[in-house]
Amino acid sequence: MKSVKFLLFSLLFIVFLNCKEDKEPVSAEEPVVSTFYFIRHAEKDRSDPENEDPELNQDGLGRAIRWAEVLDGVELTAIYTTDYERTSMTAAPAAVKKDITVQYYNPQDIDIEQFKIDNLGGNVLVVGHSNTTPEMVNKVIGTEKYEAMDDYDNGSLFIVRIIDGVPSDIRLQVN
Repeated sequence: MKSVKFLLFSLLFIVFLNCKEDKEPVSAEEPVVSTFYFIRHAEKDRSDPENEDPELNQDGLGRAIRWAEVLDGVELTAIYTTDYERTSMTAAPAAVKKDITVQYYNPQDIDIEQFKIDNLGGNVLVVGHSNTTPEMVNKVIGTEKYEAMDDYDNGSLFIVRIIDGVPSDIRLQVN
């Protein structure tokens, strides 16, 4: 009888050990960080006031190259621009340097929540205009913080970082 009890106890003990959940050490999950770099197109050619889609002037071409240098240390995952010559030309040096195909967006039609989801965890350059750039920043941060830029402001850099859904932002002036 003692051997049957011992055998039964041993069997139950083995079953208990095998049913115990394997617990892994608790580790904090890495936060999801998305960073957006918003700029306005570089200086445009103003020689023909009737031209609604001018290219960049010489100063603008230089600034576009400088933007690529400013963003050189950033591992960009996407570049967006409106479908205008001046915005495309502003994005081009960074796109070439990073070997990224530019994606076009329409600021009036963009679904900002889908845009944030599509770029979750990425580093994104967005090139727009004096009115659309601050508007898009406001949409991404969820508050009306920035007004339209001065028509000659081609050096503002808005950086929006979203960490686990919580945005923070800064506006820098880059010459």
